[in-house]
Amino acid sequence: MKRKILAALLASTMVLSLVGCGGGSAETPAADSGAAATEEAPAADSGAAEEAPAADAAAAGGDETLTVWCWDPAFNMNAMYEAEKVYQKDHPNFKLNVVETPWDDVQTKVTTAATSGDLSTLPDIFLMQDNAFQKNVIAFPDVCMDLTNSGIDYSQFAAGKTAYSVIDGKNYGVPFDNGAVVACYRTDLLEQAGLTIDDFTDITFDQYLENGKKVLEATGKPLISMQAGECDLIMMMLQSAGSSLFNEDGTANIVNNETLKIVMETYKALKDAGVLTEVNSWDEYVGDFVSGNVAGTINGCWIMASIQTAEDQKGNWAITNMPSLVGASGATNYSNNGGSSWAVTTKCANPDLACDFLASTFAGSTELYDNILPSGALATWAPAGDSNAYGEPNEFFGGDAVSAKIVDFATKVPTNITGAYYYEARNAVATAITNYINGSDLATELQTAEQTVNFNMQ
Repeated sequence: MKRKILAALLASTMVLSLVGCGGGSAETPAADSGAAATEEAPAADSGAAEEAPAADAAAAGGDETLTVWCWDPAFNMNAMYEAEKVYQKDHPNFKLNVVETPWDDVQTKVTTAATSGDLSTLPDIFLMQDNAFQKNVIAFPDVCMDLTNSGIDYSQFAAGKTAYSVIDGKNYGVPFDNGAVVACYRTDLLEQAGLTIDDFTDITFDQYLENGKKVLEATGKPLISMQAGECDLIMMMLQSAGSSLFNEDGTANIVNNETLKIVMETYKALKDAGVLTEVNSWDEYVGDFVSGNVAGTINGCWIMASIQTAEDQKGNWAITNMPSLVGASGATNYSNNGGSSWAVTTKCANPDLACDFLASTFAGSTELYDNILPSGALATWAPAGDSNAYGEPNEFFGGDAVSAKIVDFATKVPTNITGAYYYEARNAVATAITNYINGSDLATELQTAEQTVNFNMQ
């Protein structure tokens, strides 16, 4: 099985350049998407990159340097620079060498190092997309360090987020950015239909459909648009009930997945009623809610950055939780879409230092999360939500303390199984929903999707 997974990973290295925050197509420009080229970015107040010394040398006051790979200077790299500053308060000799490395390059470099058997080319720490974590650890078990007993308190992170980097009961990642799903609405458009944000809070998709019909009648605008040929909303709906496209043993869970059937039927009902409309590209999707063509959207909380580019709509937006599925066992109003986590490599020259750094910052510092909040980096570390910064009102979203609300949402997201073939299964389901909407039989499409996944696995 490992050989099959390895072959699939090598074949899919290029397509794994999907955005870390958006779950959509490779063209999706999400908040933490990588730059076009790899270049070394000097860490704040850091000198030249050096190999990290052994733990005893560091304890004796020697140079303490860690090399980090991640992408997006304004988001992920900025977070690392701020973490460096926080850690240096108690560790003045500590330095980071942060190297800008787009996600597709990270994946290629990790694959090359693992398949060649030479891990010396890897950094001490690197950022990995959550949906790729399982595949990489299963295919390349020698790359990532087991962090289960590293001193990091995983109970303080949202369980749904942590689960992405748990394989065989062991923790291999430190959760970072928040991908908790939010439902965002234009309150001025809802008002025209006699509705408020309260009418969309803690509701079911049946209620969402009825509300959407009212909005469509009053304004002529759908509630939501989604990108055709993608299945972001499908995956969000599925996880909201704690369901997955895989079983715990790694086998495909599509044909007999009752929750998936409900999801597909619900999606089609929204589309048929005109409450949901489909567009051809990510730019069109963003343009729909920015220009007011639709009354809202449902996506990972990172989508709020795009919403806020429409400065003329300040004060006319509000967020709440997503609708829940009707008839699905374990249905909730919470889900996740996108995000990344930090991994420590087994070649790390000073693993004790790396683990203590992560435990003291991304897993232990409200100051860090306060400092990176203005860049849009929301935590899944629960204590961050109690800070004053997270309680600040956001005037764009009607003065609501949206940051604290999103952290709370993240703690309620059900866990799911991404599996080593997550992207293959996701693509198969995207084809199935497209064909189903166009008139194909649902059972037949689910059968075809599962056969496609099984073929890829074999």
